[in-house]
Amino acid sequence: MITSDSSVAAVSGWRGAWNRCADRCAAWIGVDALALIARVALAAIFYYSGRTKVEGFLTVTDGAVALFRDEFKLPLLSPAVAAHLAAYAEHLFPLLLLLGLFTRLSALALLGMTLVIQIFVYPDAWPTHLSWAGLMLYLIAQGGGRVALDRAFGLR
Repeated sequence: MITSDSSVAAVSGWRGAWNRCADRCAAWIGVDALALIARVALAAIFYYSGRTKVEGFLTVTDGAVALFRDEFKLPLLSPAVAAHLAAYAEHLFPLLLLLGLFTRLSALALLGMTLVIQIFVYPDAWPTHLSWAGLMLYLIAQGGGRVALDRAFGLR
């Protein structure tokens, strides 16, 4: 196909403008902002879920145990053990994410929890779980960013 110089210049000019705009967006937002937003979003999701399972500081409620017994029905774990593990994990790992401390480990732990929820509890909720997993995988791969205690302690 033969193209004229003016059509090549028009495509190149449009592509160049698009790429300059993309570069500005990447510089403006940056990976550190993405990591911080992912950490805060995931922390909120799991922390608020954890708060529904406890009263006071960390006293697991009878209702939480009943939820694991009657609705969640996880294999291999008793409802009481599962309720306690979930409640503690949903408090510890979100806190670590907010601080950006052991970010990769915390995201991996919450990813494991999400997979259990997806497989055994709410298999039809895959769009929600996939969006959570995407944020977690980003944090596992990239870490917590510059605004994280991991960076202050020299952890990657």
